[in-house]
Amino acid sequence: MNDNSSGDGVTAAGLDLERLAGLLGEPFRGDPRTRVVRVADLLNAEADCLSFLGDRKYRGALDHTRAGVVILSEPDAAAATAPVVISRNPYLSFARAARLLYPSPAVVGGIHPAAVVAPDAVIDPSAWIGPTAVVEAGAQIGPRVFVGPGSIVGEGVSIGEDSRLVARVTLCRGTRVGKRALLHPGAVIGRSGFGFAKDGERWVRIPQVGRAVLGDDVEIGANTTVDRGAIGDTVIHDGVKLDNHIQIGHNVEVGEHTAMAAMTGISGSTRIGRNCTIAGAVGMAGHLTIGDQVHFTGQAMVTRSFAAAGSYSSGIPAMPSAEWRRNVARFRQLDELTRRLKQLEARVAQSSAAPGQEDN
Repeated sequence: MNDNSSGDGVTAAGLDLERLAGLLGEPFRGDPRTRVVRVADLLNAEADCLSFLGDRKYRGALDHTRAGVVILSEPDAAAATAPVVISRNPYLSFARAARLLYPSPAVVGGIHPAAVVAPDAVIDPSAWIGPTAVVEAGAQIGPRVFVGPGSIVGEGVSIGEDSRLVARVTLCRGTRVGKRALLHPGAVIGRSGFGFAKDGERWVRIPQVGRAVLGDDVEIGANTTVDRGAIGDTVIHDGVKLDNHIQIGHNVEVGEHTAMAAMTGISGSTRIGRNCTIAGAVGMAGHLTIGDQVHFTGQAMVTRSFAAAGSYSSGIPAMPSAEWRRNVARFRQLDELTRRLKQLEARVAQSSAAPGQEDN
């Protein structure tokens, strides 16, 4: 029986403070033998828990926490009664510590009897193919890859080493997945893009003959879709993180280490730069170019290119319904108000010029 699972397993023994701080490369204060085996927030932590303080507005919780170890910054260390790990970036150190306490289970190679694998598929012996998974002709699956239950690896797909398809992931024909990728349940990569030509009143599908290509260390959220390219490829570069329920259109390119939150939609042939952040429910039109280090806040409607780094917003925050209805009525009058304002400006300009004309 294969012990692979889609969950994360906690280390039974945990880590003592001295070992934990050493692995994180950070200094510590307190009893070096203090042992933690799990994580919790400051207010709910017990003596065997690791917690952290990343936002100083929660500093008061340090007075009440029962955590065994707290990760925090130097200015906050004096207020802590528990043993501490001192970090310049507590949130990042906590993330690394949590990965030490909750490592992903090791992949044990094999093919489940309920899996369907094409005879010419190339599967590394250390990879695992789970129950009811399908691996089609010409697929190549690298070392320690985990293909979870119900996943489909299409014809000619390649998956790099240590990548993980948690469950019910679909990789359509020709898709390329790099190393250490993590694809969550329901993700669909490489489906035919939304391409049609108009023939009178009818739509005629344009064959989508490109691929979807994912780089190394890419994460794809649950029920997120990445369309294949129409002619060239759709490319998700190294280190990109996509949340749940995101739609990436055909021939989109997303630069290294860009992150997108849930419900975002990127239309076809848009190019997004490196180290961008795109918040929830952003809508982006097609054929745009977005530069590096560009950040869009939630529900932004992006209809033009943005080359310069910076933060950009649009959308209207929620307000009382009565106020919203009044504002909508005013929106409808904007054209008329603009016309009248221009007329008034012209009259003011004429009045200002009149005295000078009399002096001449």
